[in-house]
Amino acid sequence: QVHLVESGGGLVQAGDSLRVSCAASGRTLSNYAMGWFRQAPGKEREFVAHITWRGGIIDYADSVKGRFTISRDNAKNTVYLQMNSLKPEDTAVYYCAARTLGTSQYLFWGQGTQVTVSS
Repeated sequence: QVHLVESGGGLVQAGDSLRVSCAASGRTLSNYAMGWFRQAPGKEREFVAHITWRGGIIDYADSVKGRFTISRDNAKNTVYLQMNSLKPEDTAVYYCAARTLGTSQYLFWGQGTQVTVSS
């Protein structure tokens, strides 16, 4: 079992930066890849970025490449999403999720944190 808690969301203006965090707890976290997803009102949840816990393999959605950076602090069991040059279309609830390495399904999810970007 992996328990995830997001924090750091808020209201910012277009062009601003914001960092959201995901604190993870559970056993053998090195066996999990961590992902960030988001869901805007009236839209389906979409992939944003992911990182493997040990190997550091990273991938991003095209819509955030060059603006967002995912990172992890293994000592703190925390994953971060640094968001720069934010746009109004980045407004969404951001969710942290975990999946076992070698699988594609994210089994564990946090409660989400709201990010609102005003124009």
